[in-house]
Amino acid sequence: MYPPPPPFQPAPAPLPARRWWQHPALIICLLVFLPPAGIALTWTSRWNQNKKVVATVLGALWLLLLIFSDPPEEEKGDAKGAAKPTATATASPTDAPAPTPTPTPSKTEETPAMPSLVGGAYADSEQLLTDNLGRAYAAYKDVELPADYGTWTVCFQRPDAGAPVSSAVPVVYLTAPGVPCPKSPNEVLHKPTPTPKPKPTRTQAPVPTQEPTPTEDAGDDSSSGGGSSVYYRNCTAVRAAGAAPIRAGEPGYGRHLDRDGDGVACEG
Repeated sequence: MYPPPPPFQPAPAPLPARRWWQHPALIICLLVFLPPAGIALTWTSRWNQNKKVVATVLGALWLLLLIFSDPPEEEKGDAKGAAKPTATATASPTDAPAPTPTPTPSKTEETPAMPSLVGGAYADSEQLLTDNLGRAYAAYKDVELPADYGTWTVCFQRPDAGAPVSSAVPVVYLTAPGVPCPKSPNEVLHKPTPTPKPKPTRTQAPVPTQEPTPTEDAGDDSSSGGGSSVYYRNCTAVRAAGAAPIRAGEPGYGRHLDRDGDGVACEG
């Protein structure tokens, strides 16, 4: 069997012709330059509902931005200039202001410069130092200034010659007449003489003494019995020689060996 034929559907009615004010380009231009007219024509166009709503919102936002935005500075200035009328007044000879006298420039006070004081006597620079609260010191640190040092010679000065006097407190360093100036201030004039170091003396070491061996002593006849030439220093030497004990009259006997004086020495 064949399928039944589709039911008859009538053709859609043709859309009416689009008017010139419904053209999309015209509506967009009006939304930019004249938003109220553009919004009104948006709803007469053939756009769908969503496009009309979007175009209306964008046009309204653009209109609010134009209303509440500040005008350019030049337009403000032109508006203010146009609001205030300029009044022109004709100046009469009697209304002319009196000429303002030009002030005469005053001469600037010149700051005195520091003169060269080195080589001269302190008495020549004393007035300058007194007026500027200056001070004087001895050029050598181990020399003291006397009560009157007007004849002392200036070796150094501060500030240097040519500098403004007010730049620093004037200071001079002096030496006594006839004393040469040092190379720099605060040197020592009387340098201490170095004392020579004592040379170490060599001491000879003591020579060890050896115990003398029995020697012949011809001069000790009284201590040796019978005039013997044998001599013992102590009983240790007698025992070492194997002669202990020694009796009076035997060779080597001596009173220094017989402590108890019984005539027998080194009997112990």
